[in-house]
Amino acid sequence: MPFEADIAHALDRTTDSLEPDLTALLGGAVERGRRRRRRRNAGVLAGVGACAVIVASGLVIPGVLAGSRSAGSGMETVALAMPRSAVTGDQMIEALERTFPGGRFSQVTGQSNNPSDPSSGYVANGGLVVDDGHGAAYVGVSAVRLKLPLGDGDGLSCKQSPARAKGDTCTLSELPSSVEIPGGAVVMSERNAAKHPSRADTAHRWTVTVTLKATGAQLQIVQWNSTGGGSGSDVPKPTRAAPPLSEQQAVAALTGATWAPILGAVG
Repeated sequence: MPFEADIAHALDRTTDSLEPDLTALLGGAVERGRRRRRRRNAGVLAGVGACAVIVASGLVIPGVLAGSRSAGSGMETVALAMPRSAVTGDQMIEALERTFPGGRFSQVTGQSNNPSDPSSGYVANGGLVVDDGHGAAYVGVSAVRLKLPLGDGDGLSCKQSPARAKGDTCTLSELPSSVEIPGGAVVMSERNAAKHPSRADTAHRWTVTVTLKATGAQLQIVQWNSTGGGSGSDVPKPTRAAPPLSEQQAVAALTGATWAPILGAVG
């Protein structure tokens, strides 16, 4: 996912043990770098600029460094598959803004994928700071397609080496097959502190990853309770207590009408 703001993005999803530094560009978009987020995998391969974007956003894209294994990790990077059709950065931004009707947006960034050119990345993403009246928050979404059959990997397993820091959480669940989600989906939800031990003024990142079992299409939304992502002192102080969307709201949004066209294009 050639994001001009996430070199860390590649690293982001590349290591479970790494805390992606996503402060600048996507302002907290993806933290998948920790586990070599499959999404950034493609983006990372697309270029250093793309990696930097992902890192800045905090998005975690599985398979960022497809075929690679992070030091000390027992988890293989998730392999990416070519998207069925192109998704533009503008489409990602539009869908993201529609996810927060009535919100005020700033620091808007989008990145297209390019199915015809693997060097340009297989990951599409969008990121922005949204103010929904309860405090500004950075939010980013990435879209990618995983190779089938699905296996252990980013967005598919809570296993991590080394173990998660105290206070960080990860849960896995499944959505049954339906008209909207033929074949069902795997949902991974995480909450991570920007630094440890966390304090009252430590920002947190909430990540929800939805992977369709029939196609491998995957959407990941990363929300910060601050105006930027990253880790440690690089992350702005919290601007609110909770993310704009709860876990249930995030899952409903990613599997609803707004993101359906992007899920279909990716997978």
